[in-house]
Amino acid sequence: MANYTPKNILITGAAGFIASHVANRLIRSYPDYKIVVLDKLDYCSNLKNLNPSRSSPNFKFVKGDIGSADLVNYLLITESIDTIMHFAAQTHVDNSFGNSFEFTKNNIYGTHVLLEACKVTGQIRRFIHVSTDEVYGETDEDAVVGNHEASQLLPTNPYSATKAGAEMLVMAYARSYGLPVITTRGNNVYGPNQFPEKLIPKFILLAMRGQPLPIHGDGSNVRSYLYCEDVAEAFEVILHKGEVGHVYNIGTKRERRVIDVAKDMCKLFNMDPDSSIKFVENRPFNDQRYFLDDEKLKSLGWSERTIWEEGLKKTIEWYTSNPNWWGDVSGALLPHPRMLMMPGGVDRLVDGPENAEFDSSNLAINTSQIGVQVPSSKTSVSSKKPALKFLIYGKTGWIGGLLGKLCEKQQIQYEYGKGRLEDRSQLLADIQTIKPTHVFNAAGVTGRPNVDWCESHKTETIRTNVSGTLNLADVCREHGLLMINFATGCIFEYDAKHPEGSGIGFKEEDTPNFIGSFYSKTKAMVEELLKEYDNVCTLRVRMPISSDLNNPRNFITKIARYNKVVNIPNSMTILDELLPISIEMAKRNLRGIWNFTNPGVVSHNEILEMYKKYINPEFKWVNFTLEEQAKVIVAPRSNNELDASKLKKEFPELMSIKESLIKYVFEPNKKH
Repeated sequence: MANYTPKNILITGAAGFIASHVANRLIRSYPDYKIVVLDKLDYCSNLKNLNPSRSSPNFKFVKGDIGSADLVNYLLITESIDTIMHFAAQTHVDNSFGNSFEFTKNNIYGTHVLLEACKVTGQIRRFIHVSTDEVYGETDEDAVVGNHEASQLLPTNPYSATKAGAEMLVMAYARSYGLPVITTRGNNVYGPNQFPEKLIPKFILLAMRGQPLPIHGDGSNVRSYLYCEDVAEAFEVILHKGEVGHVYNIGTKRERRVIDVAKDMCKLFNMDPDSSIKFVENRPFNDQRYFLDDEKLKSLGWSERTIWEEGLKKTIEWYTSNPNWWGDVSGALLPHPRMLMMPGGVDRLVDGPENAEFDSSNLAINTSQIGVQVPSSKTSVSSKKPALKFLIYGKTGWIGGLLGKLCEKQQIQYEYGKGRLEDRSQLLADIQTIKPTHVFNAAGVTGRPNVDWCESHKTETIRTNVSGTLNLADVCREHGLLMINFATGCIFEYDAKHPEGSGIGFKEEDTPNFIGSFYSKTKAMVEELLKEYDNVCTLRVRMPISSDLNNPRNFITKIARYNKVVNIPNSMTILDELLPISIEMAKRNLRGIWNFTNPGVVSHNEILEMYKKYINPEFKWVNFTLEEQAKVIVAPRSNNELDASKLKKEFPELMSIKESLIKYVFEPNKKH
C-alpha cells in the first residue's frame, strides 16, 4: 500500500481537544506540511491548546465557522488545500439533550458545507472525517467481539444521530462525486487540554477542589478510554496509510466502568470513595456499553501505547499544573451541564502574538467569484512575526552552529552572543542589546582534541564549564529568561544498580557516580549547582552523532578513524532528531534536568556494523579492552545508559537510538 504525502492540510476544530494534539504533532513532525487551522473558538476551544505550534512557520490559524461556505471556499483555494481533517463538532451528549438543533447545525450542516466546497474546488486528495463510536449505538453487555467498521449504525442520542447523519453525507459525496474520503470512529479520549465537561477532567477538577464526584445512574456503564497522544498517532497513521473509501475504528479493548474510573480518581487523590462519590439522576438515555473491534487500524501499524494508570497520572499532573487553563468552568462541573453554545465563538485570548492569525469576520463577499469569499480592503493576514528571539552561546562549537542553522530553517530570529561566559558585564550587554526571549548555552570546554586536555588545563575548564555557566544562568534569571543548557550525561558509569546490558538506566534525579575525568567532575558540579536556578533547562547530551559523517566531532566519525575501539553499549544523542526538540522545549518553557538521549543503547560494534552495511562494505576494525584503552588515554571514559523515559513522555514520537541512527544518519548517507 502506497503511503500518502499531503502538502497543505486544513484541520477544522483544531483549537479543541483531540484536534489540537493532532495539529501540534503534525506541525512539529512534518515541517514541510503547511497546516491551516480553522476554528470558531466556541466554549470548548482554547487557542492555548495550540501554543506548541503558534510560532512554527508551517502553522496558520484562522478564526471562523465551517458553516460559512464563502470562507471555506476561500481557504481551500487561497491555501491550495489538498487534505482536510474534519474534527470540528459539538460533542457533549448532555448538551445534545438540551440544545439538539445546535448539533444539527454544527455537525451535519457544517460537514455538508465542507463537502460541497470540496466538490466545487475539485482539489482535495484526502478528506478525513472524524466520527465517533457512539454511531454504532449500544453494544450488548455480553458481546466478546466489538463493533467492526461494517456494523450497522444505530445511534441513540441527538449527538450520535447528527454524527451518523454527517457520515451519510460523507458517504454520499464519496459515491456521487468521487470524493476521496476516510472515516474514523473513536472511543473516548482523555488527556491534557480537554474541556472539563467530559468525565475525566471533570473528576480531576472536582477532586482538586475537594468536591464529590457525580456519577450518572449507578455507574455500571462501561466505556473505553484512549490517551490523547495515542489517538494523535492513530490519525497520523491514518493520514499517511489509510485507504480511501475505508472506515477505521480507533479503539481499545480495555474497558472500565464509570464507577471504577471514579474509584481510581479517589485513590490518586487520597479520597474516600464512599463519601466522595455521589450518584445522580441518569441521562434520558445512557448507552450501557460501547465496544470496538480495532484490528483494522492495527493492521496499518498502530497500537495503543499508554496504559491507563500512566495516562491518568499524566493527565492529573497536567490539570494540577494548569488549574486555570479554562477560566471559570463551574458550569461545566455540574452533574448535568448545559454549556452555552456561543454563536460567534469565545475568543480565549492568550499572551503573545499569533503566527498568521486570521479573523474571518472581516471577510466581504465578492459575488463575481463563484462561492469564493475574498478579503475586503480592511482585511489583512497578520504579518506579525513570532516574538521568539534566541541568544545562542557557542557559535564556533558544533551544537551552537547547528542551532543557528535550525533557527534559520524554522525562521526564528537568533543572534550569537559576543560576550565570554565568565565576564558578567559582557553577558549583560548581550542581553540588553539583543533582547532575547530565550538563551541557549552550547558553549563549554570539552577539550582539544578530547577530554584528556582538561586534565592539564583545569583552571580553564572550571572558568568556562562552572563559573561561566553559573554566571550566564544568574544573568538570565535576573532578566526572567529561560536558559537551555547543553550539558553531558558523561557523569555516570555502570554500577551494581545499573549494570551494563540490564536496560536499567540512570534517571534525572540520580546522583552522578563518575569522576574519572576532570571534565566530568566539572559538569557534575555545575549541574548540581544549577538545581538552585528555576530558569534553567539542563539537557544531558551523550556521544553526539549527526548525519554529517565528515565532521571530526561526530562520534561515528571518531570511532571509524580509530585504530582500535572498545565495544560497550551506551546511550547516545542523535542531533538531527534531538536538536529540533531542544527548540521545542524552549517554546514550551520546560525546565529542570532531562536525559537528552534517544531511548535505549547501542554499542561501538553495532554502529560500525551499520557503517559497514550502509557506507563502506570494506570497512574493518579491531576491538580492544578497557584495560588496553586505559594505556593510551589520560582520563577514563564514561560508559552508561541514561533513562530517557521522561523525554519520551514529553515527545512520544522520539525514536529509539537504533531506529534514529538508521533514519537520520545511515539512510541519508547510504552509498550502496
